[in-house]
Amino acid sequence: MSRVVRTASEFVRVEIDSSIATIRVDRPKMNPLSTEVQEALGEAAGIVTLDDEVAAVIVYGGEKVFAAGADIKEMQHMNYTDMVQRAPIIQACFSAVARIPKPTVAAIEGYALGAGCELAMCCDFRVAAQDARLGQPEVLLGVIPGAGGTQRLARLVGVTKAKDLVFSGRMIDADEAADIGLVDQVCAPGGAHEAAVAMVGRYVHGPAFALRSAKEAIDRGLDGDLETGLAIEAMLFAGVFATKDREIGMTSFVKEGPGKAAFEGR
Repeated sequence: MSRVVRTASEFVRVEIDSSIATIRVDRPKMNPLSTEVQEALGEAAGIVTLDDEVAAVIVYGGEKVFAAGADIKEMQHMNYTDMVQRAPIIQACFSAVARIPKPTVAAIEGYALGAGCELAMCCDFRVAAQDARLGQPEVLLGVIPGAGGTQRLARLVGVTKAKDLVFSGRMIDADEAADIGLVDQVCAPGGAHEAAVAMVGRYVHGPAFALRSAKEAIDRGLDGDLETGLAIEAMLFAGVFATKDREIGMTSFVKEGPGKAAFEGR
């Protein structure tokens, strides 16, 4: 049976069904990511992180639009000193989504632009409807991405393609996004959430702490050099030997062969 958890904002809620949580942004008409919504996203990330029932997470903006960007009317009146104070908070809220220690996928319908695209890039995977449009159009407003766009985009698609999108501010369709590695799967319009459920459903009954450690090893390893990454991997590899699932997995493999373990998530 599904259940709904409200965040501090009326515009963001967490819906949990069959161990999959959906962080739902719902601020008509275009889901602008105001300061209130940004902070609610950080709160929602904390909710799904701490809920042991949740095994995987979908970030979703509904059937019409993922998120068309930040709230420009709100930002229009902010000055340099305002943004010196605000920018680290924006990044902290988005980083909270990126650090959810469970598999995550952005289900993209319609526009994922600016902060919307940055939010999608905080997820492990991205599913986009055929008619979706993605981009970092901040330069067209005389600014640059400020919620991770210059950093996460370059890590996903490479430096040259990231510069093309950020310098030009152009929108790309789902097929081009898939070609450059910004999107992992393209689906029929209206089918992004269903496709996202199918994508992360395979992890629901997996070894939760091994998945958590794998995500941490990959993400933290990319922040440093190879030697540091290998040290992180070795530490986390040793750590999963303390879990019940490691015992279950290896015993099942020896007795029954691969792929038959019934993990307990502990």
